Amino acid sequence: DHRDLHSFPTRRSSDLLKEIIKAKDARIKYLEKELENSRLLNNNILKDNYIIELKEPIYKIKYHKYYISCSTVLNDGRFAIGSNDNSIIIYNSKTFKPELTIKEHNNSISNIINLSSGGLASCSWDKTIKIYNINENKYKVIQTLKDHTDSVWKIIELRNKKLASCSEDKSIILYNYDNNEYKKEFSISTNGPNGPIIETNDNEICYSEVDNNSICFYDTLKKKIISQINNVSITSNIFDSLLMITKDLLLVTGNSVISIVNINSHSLIRTIDVPDSNYIYSACLLNNNTVLTSDYNKRIIQWKIEGDNLLLISKKENAHDGEIYTLSKLPNGLFISGSRDKFVKIW
Repeated sequence: DHRDLHSFPTRRSSDLLKEIIKAKDARIKYLEKELENSRLLNNNILKDNYIIELKEPIYKIKYHKYYISCSTVLNDGRFAIGSNDNSIIIYNSKTFKPELTIKEHNNSISNIINLSSGGLASCSWDKTIKIYNINENKYKVIQTLKDHTDSVWKIIELRNKKLASCSEDKSIILYNYDNNEYKKEFSISTNGPNGPIIETNDNEICYSEVDNNSICFYDTLKKKIISQINNVSITSNIFDSLLMITKDLLLVTGNSVISIVNINSHSLIRTIDVPDSNYIYSACLLNNNTVLTSDYNKRIIQWKIEGDNLLLISKKENAHDGEIYTLSKLPNGLFISGSRDKFVKIW
């Protein structure tokens, strides 16, 4: 039709052009979404809220010089990776490109956590805990805690914004949070170096005692152990995990078994043998039905939560070329794994 667009009194050419551009933009967004969905489905085939078959990672990252030790997801959706090269790198969760590098520790990064205040906390083999203010692609160290006398293995933020840390010096330290600053409240002496630590109920933490092969429940108000469970397979490895898989059930990783503990009755419900496994390291809750674990044998294993039990769904053999030390879920449903092979992979 060669008629002049200006001859149509109700639709000017500029209005028509805007509609065309708007429709084109909408179509592009739709196609981009379909492409992303297709890419994810080709790699991670989802059904009934769990992955039937884990194929190849959709992205591989290798910016660290030494092994990957820990990971966490920030409030803004980005993720942070800690390494044995003493650095932390923050990545864009859409492009998977590095956006910020933090080099403040002078030894290996053992743990990093996202803080409810919007900041970041890290601990290290250099015996310190550092608190950062993160503002887009800039950071500032706002506090360094130097109360431990040996490597700090894990840190957690409690519901009341307090911090708890455990160390190879056989102590757990609790810090009050007041006026945007952490101050040591008290220290707990334990019978051995502590690997994982977790908050289980209000004013209650759970930690491992590797020398006793047990986990302890500690009341932070009464400042005493209120219960102890023996014969829980705990190693002396900083990569062991304590993970709440339901509001009542705690998962404990160790040598070649997973232990399931009820945090209300403080009782061991069951132990689950993991086939052909030496050490089970990180554990990650993928959704309400699914748990992922990683191990010394370079595998990512998928478990389905069935009541107070776990059913093995699938094993991804040789997911990395080295032990897999950390797993974290991303906000978009993907998850990341980090390994001794220096790679971070997106699945």
